[in-house]
Amino acid sequence: MTNRQAIPITILALCLAGCHSAVKEVNVTPQAISNVKNVILMIGDGMGAQQLGLLEEYARRAPQSIYNETGNKTALTKLAEAGQVGLSLTAPFGPNGSLVVDSACSATQLATGLAAGSEMIGLDHNGNITETILEKAKAQGKATGLVSDTRITHATPAAFAAHQPHRSFEDKIAEQLIESGNVDVLFSGGARMFLPSDIKTDAKDRQAMVELGAPSDIYKMSKRKDNRNLIVEAKNQHGYSIAFEREQLNKITGNKVLGLFANSGMDDGIAYSACKKTGNCSQPSLREMTLAALEILSKDPDGFFLMIEGGQIDWAGHINDAGWMLHEMLKFDEAVGAVYEWIKDRNDTLLVVTADHETGGFGFSYSRNNLPKEQLLKGNGMVGNKYKPNFNFGQVENLDRLYKQTGTFYDMMKQVNGERNFTDTQGQQWADAINQYSDFKVTVEQALPIVEREPNEYQADDHSYLSAQQFPKVHDFKEFYVYGDEIHGNLIGRALSAEQNVVWSTGTHTAAPVPVYALGPKDVIKQFSTMQHHVELAQKMMTALFAE
Repeated sequence: MTNRQAIPITILALCLAGCHSAVKEVNVTPQAISNVKNVILMIGDGMGAQQLGLLEEYARRAPQSIYNETGNKTALTKLAEAGQVGLSLTAPFGPNGSLVVDSACSATQLATGLAAGSEMIGLDHNGNITETILEKAKAQGKATGLVSDTRITHATPAAFAAHQPHRSFEDKIAEQLIESGNVDVLFSGGARMFLPSDIKTDAKDRQAMVELGAPSDIYKMSKRKDNRNLIVEAKNQHGYSIAFEREQLNKITGNKVLGLFANSGMDDGIAYSACKKTGNCSQPSLREMTLAALEILSKDPDGFFLMIEGGQIDWAGHINDAGWMLHEMLKFDEAVGAVYEWIKDRNDTLLVVTADHETGGFGFSYSRNNLPKEQLLKGNGMVGNKYKPNFNFGQVENLDRLYKQTGTFYDMMKQVNGERNFTDTQGQQWADAINQYSDFKVTVEQALPIVEREPNEYQADDHSYLSAQQFPKVHDFKEFYVYGDEIHGNLIGRALSAEQNVVWSTGTHTAAPVPVYALGPKDVIKQFSTMQHHVELAQKMMTALFAE
């Protein structure tokens, strides 16, 4: 596509109350811009303005902020100062469009620049296979890569290189990622989608993994229904070098690399912060995977396309875990910093940082809990009056206390019941688990509501997007907490909320516009400083990468 061609973009007309949504086809003629050699897209899954606010408040104002020794400036702030900042709408386009998007649809729209439907992978809103920006880049001889701290078959990375009617078809997505030949670098978790179904019992299959250098926790289980070992196929039939651990990645050679660093999702941000301090991380960090991908892909003289996802921001948001979410934002910002340092002195690369959607409706809020004591201020405007706000507006020390959380809500849930079958739990168990991991403490009485539930057969499995029909009676707004027994995690968040000055509006996604950061040639990035839609965002990236 040249910069002289008009790009058809489906624009969703958003109406106010009383109006019906309308879909219009308009021609947007992009400005004449430079052609860039490389495009790097970084997606903070679930990262709305609220999540950015958490990161920035912590970095700038937390008394014990880890940014204190570096000027209290995040990588995202550096990016904003050097480039452009805008906003993007995320909702599904098309005649069957919706108000709220899931990661599969959002990533598909970012990957294709076309309207997509909810929960589909790499298809337009009519269900047609459509070429993604990654596939276009590969067709033009560029190198390509996908990096995520979730599973490589999860919705966001999958949408750039696979085509499936539903995001849950992760076994089929794994096949397409390997067989297509379109992706040179694949770094993430999710080995279970590549392993034969009998991996637990078949000695030959297990020995094959040993010979590849895989630790036993990598092949502890499979989610495939057949006996294909896609990891072996990737190496023997498709020319991939294989890595399972941080040290293996550091020693890898070759221009095609499959790195599967966990059986399912990779280590969470709290675990990463802990192992980083002690220097004993076995998995590569998001930053390290990003740097390794850049080193490999930048060898291609034709350039590259790279998508990097900080995916567990979303997972923390779904379960309403503010402490975990802070650590995920720190992990993502660290990776952004690595890319910023790589790109800042170049003029051949476009970096776009955005989110697929916001998750959880997170926010700090003032309350009537723990009302502040009156103070005597010396200012000449007080005229003898004491300073006493009517509400608790939150203490900045809460930021440090969120950072001190030593385990996620899933760790707390596991302590209460390792099998996550919560049919017979007690308030004391929940209080003990919360108080072990959180700097904010709860009483048994405060923990009692976490116990209550209605019987249901739904078993949560690594944040899979399935519906449960019955939910705890105790939870108001229950229609928006859709992941079965994971409701106990949301109720932990509710129990802690007053002390944290934190509120959540949902256990799913919201339709809030998400931030867009752009860094690169000035005539390229100026068009991102506006209100846009993800479909337009994708078109702008493709115009920059493929313009003549």
